[in-house]
Amino acid sequence: MNQSYEPLSICGVKKALILIILGKAELISTVENRILQSVNLIYPWPSVIRLKKFIHVPYNRIILTRKNIIKRDGHRCAYCKRADISLTIDHIQPKSRGGSDSWENLVACCIHCNNRKGNRTPEEAGMRLLIKPYQPDHIMLLINNSEKIYDSWKPFLFQ
Repeated sequence: MNQSYEPLSICGVKKALILIILGKAELISTVENRILQSVNLIYPWPSVIRLKKFIHVPYNRIILTRKNIIKRDGHRCAYCKRADISLTIDHIQPKSRGGSDSWENLVACCIHCNNRKGNRTPEEAGMRLLIKPYQPDHIMLLINNSEKIYDSWKPFLFQ
């Protein structure tokens, strides 16, 4: 977290401990029943740290990429919700009909559904969009891509 308690990113335990030892960050929350032990010292396992200096972060606009669209949609097809097959990107409003490359017009889609939809809108193809496309912010992308959201993180992520 930044000095202002704004979430910045998720880092590993090693990086967090180094920042604490160097005096660049302070420990806010630990993982219970877990410690890091050196020859002479015992450290608590960091869960949440806060930087001591404020880092100015420019507006965190998430770049529109195939990888980020698939992350936003939870690695699932927007039409059938399958996650066990490879995904492509589908334009909800086809480009040939004036559809744009935007967060609101692109979804993750399996090859089968993409071929079935073809150059039509979901309504014309008789398909229902199960995932509503939106432009994510950096906090939502952090939450969606972390393997586990610890209870100690929740007060800082959902302010």
